[in-house]
Amino acid sequence: MKHYIGAGNPMRAQFEPKSAYRAEHFSWAFEAGVGTITLNDPDRRNALTIDLSQELADKVHQAEQEANALIITGAPPAFCAGADLTQLGSSKDEGLKKIYKGFLAVANATIPTIAAVPGAAVGAGLNLALAADLRIAGPKARFDARFLQLGIHPGGGMTWMLQRLTNPQTATAMTLFGQILDADEAVRTGLAYARAEDPLAVAKELAKASAEAPAALVRTIKATMRVTDVLDDHADAVETELRPQVASIDTPEFAARLAAMKARISGR
Repeated sequence: MKHYIGAGNPMRAQFEPKSAYRAEHFSWAFEAGVGTITLNDPDRRNALTIDLSQELADKVHQAEQEANALIITGAPPAFCAGADLTQLGSSKDEGLKKIYKGFLAVANATIPTIAAVPGAAVGAGLNLALAADLRIAGPKARFDARFLQLGIHPGGGMTWMLQRLTNPQTATAMTLFGQILDADEAVRTGLAYARAEDPLAVAKELAKASAEAPAALVRTIKATMRVTDVLDDHADAVETELRPQVASIDTPEFAARLAAMKARISGR
């Protein structure tokens, strides 16, 4: 993953009006600073093909330029049923890397990401959910590694992501003992942030805070969190945060928000 600080993308003060894009098995919507990517091939449970993975990666990169937050979801009944492994071709290494491309773009995104999971997230679909910063699980959500049952080794960094998000026992239960987590169990083990009747609506509500914040600040905070996540010493974290905090105090966005807060206080 990318580790850097202060590489904020200078963006317009006001976002463009809402827009939408739809391909055969994929849709993209943009409104009020939030991008939403929907895998839309419900008959095939939104399985990842090489073309779909490339399109997903392209839209993630577009979202990094246009939005302050990104939501990834799937058209019910599934979130994503995994990868179409019949498309790998003669070079399995290269074919697999093409399948990985979409969820790795999510994992490396410079803006906050939320997976709204309405149904099953299986195999590479689980990877896609794990790649987001947060997961909101719907009542029918299921988190299923599935690789062992298919007779193939996990890929795309699934074991690393799963162990970091949950714990060694949960990761082992899912990868080596075939355990499938429902929404409540996913929340209990830390795999999901919350359970919701309408995960997409909750994801959109959560995304508002980032959408309404200064664009460069959102990106810098996310970059800082990636750096401090791998630090062992509190003092190093203090130093890591100091320079971007000082820089943010000197921005016109901070001055405007401070003035507005003072005006509210004095008007009470």
